[in-house]
Amino acid sequence: MPFIHAGGLVVHFELTGPSGAPVLLFANSLGTNFHLWDHQVATFAPKFRVLRYDMRGHGLTDCPALPAEEIAYTLDQLADDVSDLLDALGIDQVHFCGLSIGGIVGQAFAIRSPNRTLSLMLCDTAARIATREIWEDRIATVRTSGLASIADGVLARWFTNGFIAKGSSDAGGFRNMLLRTPADGYVGCCCALRDADLRAQIGKITARTLVVVGAEDMATPLPGARELAEGIRGAQLVVIPEAAHISPVEQPDAFNDALDRFLEFTAGSAHGRRS
Repeated sequence: MPFIHAGGLVVHFELTGPSGAPVLLFANSLGTNFHLWDHQVATFAPKFRVLRYDMRGHGLTDCPALPAEEIAYTLDQLADDVSDLLDALGIDQVHFCGLSIGGIVGQAFAIRSPNRTLSLMLCDTAARIATREIWEDRIATVRTSGLASIADGVLARWFTNGFIAKGSSDAGGFRNMLLRTPADGYVGCCCALRDADLRAQIGKITARTLVVVGAEDMATPLPGARELAEGIRGAQLVVIPEAAHISPVEQPDAFNDALDRFLEFTAGSAHGRRS
């Protein structure tokens, strides 16, 4: 079970695939861990060095212990966590794929570290996710009543009604994932999302970019994905039918096909970044 010291944190990660292959990094969403990407590993590990990690305060990565009133992560801090992890692993450049908060971390990383970003895949995310008031309400609820109090609502945003009604073990597993997330880590990342707004900065992104969104995503709906794609020069937009917020789990084949087609034009190429 790989752990590494990176930027003052003990980070839980997995690195698999052929040595010397381009690195494809996956960043998880709020309330999940790197197992979010289990359906992607089999597809991409034969061609890429696949790197998954648990975000700060999630999974088995450190959740810094702070007094409740001070728990607040920042987007810059989460982007620095990625750079610190790559430095610790001796990795120079990555193809970056992130979902939801992982996607907004990817935007910040690409803006701050353009020379390390071979390409960018922004999934079920936006340059600004929800409103400050929504995040303040979520933070207050979790601090008062815990993650169990929001679990039903979160699952309803993560997956379509049809997917949940099928009784998929994935839906049950993701509920467990949410409930086992440290409350401090969840709240800390909510604070980062509350304060994050990259709408005025996404035009600085130079990496070739793919934006992916589930057609039924109500957490980060299509208009936000379209705004993101239109704000990044040359970005492509792909809509995944019959999928909500966690599209790589609900429709893994369609999701993987979209990423695979996109990466064919960038992997191992000197043209992975536009000049």
